[in-house]
Amino acid sequence: MTAAEPLPEWERLRVLRAEHEFASVRKETRVAYILWGLTGLIGGHRFYLGDTWRSVAMLFTLGGLGVWTLADVFFVGRRVRAVNRDRRAMIMARYGILDNGC
Repeated sequence: MTAAEPLPEWERLRVLRAEHEFASVRKETRVAYILWGLTGLIGGHRFYLGDTWRSVAMLFTLGGLGVWTLADVFFVGRRVRAVNRDRRAMIMARYGILDNGC
C-alpha cells in the first residue's frame, strides 16, 4: 500500500479509537504551569503529571524549601511532553499501531 491510498475502514476506525483514547489522557502544559503557580510548594503539578514519589517528596519538604519548585519552572514543559509521548506510545502499541512520533 502506498501513502496515497486511503486506509481500509476498519484500520481507520482503529486509529481514530486510539487517537481518542490518547486525547482523553493527554496532559496540558498550561494546566501544569497553573498548578505549578498555585500549588508548586506542595508538588501539585507533579501529582498532575503522575510523578507520585517526587510529589510526595515536594509535599513533605515544601518543594525542597522552594528550590525544587523554582527549578521546576524550567522543567514542567519538558516533563509534560515526555509524559504525553510515553502515554501516546503505550496506547498506540496497545492498538498495534506504529507511531511516527507526532
